[in-house]
Amino acid sequence: MQKILFYSALTIISVLGTSCAQVFHTPDAYTLAQNQKTIAIIPPMVAIAANKKISAEAMKEQQKTESVNFQREMYSWMLKRKMQGRITQDIQDVETTNALLKKAGYPDTLLTTAELCEKLGVDGIMTSNYSLSKPMSEGAAVAFAVLFGVYGATNEVAVTLSINDCMNRKLIWNYSHKFSGSLGSSHSRLVDGLLRNASRKMPYTYRE
Repeated sequence: MQKILFYSALTIISVLGTSCAQVFHTPDAYTLAQNQKTIAIIPPMVAIAANKKISAEAMKEQQKTESVNFQREMYSWMLKRKMQGRITQDIQDVETTNALLKKAGYPDTLLTTAELCEKLGVDGIMTSNYSLSKPMSEGAAVAFAVLFGVYGATNEVAVTLSINDCMNRKLIWNYSHKFSGSLGSSHSRLVDGLLRNASRKMPYTYRE
């Protein structure tokens, strides 16, 4: 029975806030966000802690992969809330977003917020930055749990989310937070924890 409980515990995902979130919004953020009909999720900028075992080229490819993973998870989360009626805006399909960005030469060609809006043909854009680190291997986390009865963090993510209004060409909302995930933490779990917390103040999901 103890073995069953132990291995079951390994499959439980824990996403916890490790610091207080910092939130900025303009006085008209809610009004402007509610006037937006279509929004796009820009591929996140992803930074990964240096690893001597990984080459610079491999690290660059990993960052690209992580960017796509996080973008898709953010899109899935937003789309689910759209289907639940908690978000009224349409969310541009990420395939369309990425195809239009690639056609515009992004990210090799730097684009302003106004240019991103124009290229994508949307009313609002969500940008994000993810900084990933792995303070404890999963093997070490298991050993830590055996010794102390709790699991240490195996993934840490520092995140910044921003929403820009295209018509007014300005930042209307910004959110910064740091999360940690325990054993087996996945992109979907990390994004779910992040956006669940952020949505309490996100102008697309909260009501004045």
